[in-house]
Amino acid sequence: MDTLPDLSLLSHEQKDALIRLLFEQVRELTARVAELEARLSKDSHNSSKPPSSDGLAKKTRSLRTSSGKKGGGQAGHRGKTLERVKHPDIVVTHPLPAHCPCGAALNPVKAQVNERRQVFDIPVAQYQVTEHRTQQLRCACGQVHQSHFPEDVTETVQYGPNVRAFAVHLTHGQLLPVARSAHLITELYGLTLCPATVYACIDEASKRLRPCVEDIAKALITEPVAHADESGLRVDARLHWLHTVASHTHTWYGVHAKRGMQAIEAHGILPKRIAVLVRDCWKPYWQLNCVHALCNAHLLRELTFVRESTRQRWPRRMMNLLTRANQRCEAARRKKTASLSAGQIRRIRKDYEQILTQAEVRNPQATRQHKRRGRVKQTATFNLISRLREHADAVLRFVTDLKVPFTNNLGERAIRMPKVKQKISGCFRTLKGAQDFCTIRSYLDTMHKQGQNMFEVLRATFMGRPPSPASG
Repeated sequence: MDTLPDLSLLSHEQKDALIRLLFEQVRELTARVAELEARLSKDSHNSSKPPSSDGLAKKTRSLRTSSGKKGGGQAGHRGKTLERVKHPDIVVTHPLPAHCPCGAALNPVKAQVNERRQVFDIPVAQYQVTEHRTQQLRCACGQVHQSHFPEDVTETVQYGPNVRAFAVHLTHGQLLPVARSAHLITELYGLTLCPATVYACIDEASKRLRPCVEDIAKALITEPVAHADESGLRVDARLHWLHTVASHTHTWYGVHAKRGMQAIEAHGILPKRIAVLVRDCWKPYWQLNCVHALCNAHLLRELTFVRESTRQRWPRRMMNLLTRANQRCEAARRKKTASLSAGQIRRIRKDYEQILTQAEVRNPQATRQHKRRGRVKQTATFNLISRLREHADAVLRFVTDLKVPFTNNLGERAIRMPKVKQKISGCFRTLKGAQDFCTIRSYLDTMHKQGQNMFEVLRATFMGRPPSPASG
């Protein structure tokens, strides 16, 4: 309706119909305005949006509460300041003057060390060239004998394992772009390395490490608790999806054009798991035949949004319940208790149900309007309440099983490093490049978790002996 009709010409019935129509339009527009305002108010503290999306106008807020501890190092914490070593590599003794101002000669033999100061530094880097030579000799009987090159010396001129390991460490360990990595090697060592050579090193490392990454995938299938997450990844200017499965000892990455079950089934890890999987509430995960545990950090952010947008009290009560329950679980772990008591679990579950019941009273399900078709749109508040009700066991899994963490932070931390790589270098130019990154990064992150030096394992890889990851 663009213009208001002449009301004097309308009957009482027509006026009533007009009022009902206008009232319905006002209600719809009011709901739409509220939805748009709520959408604009979402940022990293009350939704799953990353902090980078908040912009400069918004200050990132954290859901963390104060621990009550002072900032800086805590009492009993051993610092990492430099300490003198017993056996320095180089000793420089600064001599005394030959004569005293009084004119007497000073005997250096009788001098004693007064004070020691040590300077830690790195040597000026330079490359070295090793020439391998084979020999040939003819025996008196006429038989010719010839020595052989080592297995890894295959070319007339080639780069050694240290150079190749360093190049891959820069690109996949430290996440630098290929061109900058090549430039850094040139500046540090005076060794001219072109980007094509770095790509060749990456390709070689990926091929050598594929069996190790297959072992990582097998280990994650049997881990008692694993974490899963996914995020968008630009490959050849198109949206792909980076998937990760991680535990405290293993990390696996995979890239796929799809985000959902097609990708999950293609990767072949999660469909074979029957133990606990910690993840967010993304719908395709529910199709997996495993024990589900939801990330409560996501739920706390959603509860924050509902509290701020509706001014209702129950979200704060639910947030307090979940955080206090987590504190009890942390205390039990510190005491090496196997589980919370049955009474504690019952009280937490009872409080959880009571809060949801009160929330459902305040936020009833929207019903179909007269003569309207299609699915009835529910509010974000109602949808959150429904999920908390339907998936209560998964929400409270951390309470009933102390091996399960409160959040999916481990999975989200695994996703963070590839996202940093993308932020620094932009998108992957080819699908193979993205797959190589997933292979190498899976291995490096796993070995780092297991206390191994990333450069040393890469060095061993290029020497033909990549260390195998521990099974768990």
